[in-house]
Order: sequence, then structure tokens, then C-alpha cells
Amino acid sequence: MTRLSIQNISKKYDSQPVLQEVSFEVPEQSIYGLLGPNGAGKTTLIRIINMISMADEGTVLLDGKPVSSSDIIKIGYLPEERGLYKKMKVGEQALYLAQLKGLSARDAKAKLKFWFEKFEIASWWDRKVEELSKGMQQKVQFIVTILHDPKLLIFDEPFSGFDPINVNLLKDEILNLRKQGATIIFSTHNMASVEELCDEIALINKGKKILSGPIHEIKHQFKDHVFELGYTGNKLDLDPSRFSVLDEQTDDGTRVARIKILDETAGSNDLLSDVLTRANVVSFRELLPTLNEIFIQEVYKTD
Repeated sequence: MTRLSIQNISKKYDSQPVLQEVSFEVPEQSIYGLLGPNGAGKTTLIRIINMISMADEGTVLLDGKPVSSSDIIKIGYLPEERGLYKKMKVGEQALYLAQLKGLSARDAKAKLKFWFEKFEIASWWDRKVEELSKGMQQKVQFIVTILHDPKLLIFDEPFSGFDPINVNLLKDEILNLRKQGATIIFSTHNMASVEELCDEIALINKGKKILSGPIHEIKHQFKDHVFELGYTGNKLDLDPSRFSVLDEQTDDGTRVARIKILDETAGSNDLLSDVLTRANVVSFRELLPTLNEIFIQEVYKTD
């Protein structure tokens, strides 16, 4: 298992800051979401981790040691901008790329055969890359990225261009890779996928880290004391100085209301106790903000 530490990374291009003292820790065997709007500095940071670019200041540590050229073999990187050679045959190119990652021709061919069959693209082995759909090409590149069993995987928008069935296929494989011991950095604008897959996140905007931590902690940090209540009976008549009914609808005879606690001294038990004297409660849960809502709120705040 691999641990990644980003320590005070800064980078400028033509005197323009692109990253400014960015720091975070990626735990072993986790899926870590690297988030931010376009131009935030995510791709630059990923390139620095891969030693494609060098930081002006700061250090990238892999298992406690500064990352070096000998560590690149331990990393699998799927960039947002795909890079297959259009005129080459699919199998020929996959073998070539696998051997660049240190696999023998024999081992590469055996592993590729397994993955091509698993991803149902074995029939494309002798076809040219340019004959494949975008989704098919992405399958090939995903396979080549993970084929050498890297301990650190970096996926930049891995689901771009995929239909829902193939998105689920890749999600299952990413979760399985974590289960097998890989540490994964996952960069995307799809917040639903982040909530589904990631353990922790870092949010970058204008080159600065503005938020980081476990997803469940972040969502609780931004909660707004809003609860969803399902009940039967007459409409609620709550104390408006303590509780605000934001909206209400009826579903198969059950009223479903969103209620915000206004009184700072009150909690969920106080709300529930008050409601129980007036109605029959069917369901009750706290509504936490989505990552998409938090993302928009925090990015706007720093713009």
C-alpha cells in the first residue's frame, strides 16, 4: 500500500501563480477526490506528482520519501486528454505501452488478453485505434494504465464519454483496485461520482486549497440543520420562532416536510418531541448538503 503526501507545493508560469502552498495527505488504500473548477491547478499538481513538471517549492512524498524518477513505475496515470496513436493497431499499441511500464512481452500479452476479454473488446485487437469509438479507446487506455499493478493510480475524468453501463463497469473496477491495495487519486467534475467513490477530498480554487478532509466530516461541517419528516395527520403547527417548514408535499397519504431548526439551543430531539405531540411520525432524517452544493458555495466564496 502507498501513502502520498503533498507538502506546500507552489508553481508559477510566467510569474503567474498556478499553485500556492498546496498541502494534503492521501491515506493508504483510499480513493481521494481532487476537485476544483477549470483552471484551478489540478492538472498542474497531477503533472508534478508524475514528475512531468517540477514544483517551484514544496515536496511530494511517496511512502515518506521524495518522489523520484524510479517511482514513476509505481504510478498509473490516466490523463483527461487521451493519447493513443490513431494509426496503430489496438493490440500492438497496448503491448508497446505495457512494456514501457516494465512488463515482459509474454506477461503483457497474457494480462491484456484477460482484460480485453473482461471489457469485451477482444475482437478489436487487430483493428486500428481510429476505428474505435471514444468509449472503446478509453477502455483500452484504462487497461494500459492499471496493467502493471501500480500502487498509486491517478484518474483524471475517467468516465468522460462513457455511457452509464460502462461508467458502472469502471466504478466497479476502481473500487476493486482499492480493495486490492491501490491508493487512488480521482479528479472529476462529477460530484455524484465523488460522493459514491471517494473517502476524502481536497478542493482547489485559483491555485489554493480551500477545503479538505473526509467527505462525511465535510458534509457535517456544512450542514444547515434541515430535516426531512414524514408524518400522517393534520398539517404541522410548529412554533415559527424555533422551527421553519421550508416546504411540504403529500406522497400516498403521507405528508413529507422539510423543516429547518431556527433555535440555536434546539436539536433534532427537540424537533421530534414537538412533532410527536401533533402527528404520527413515519420517517425522520437529517438532510446534509451534497458535495455539489458545497463545491459551488465554496468556489463562489473564493472567486
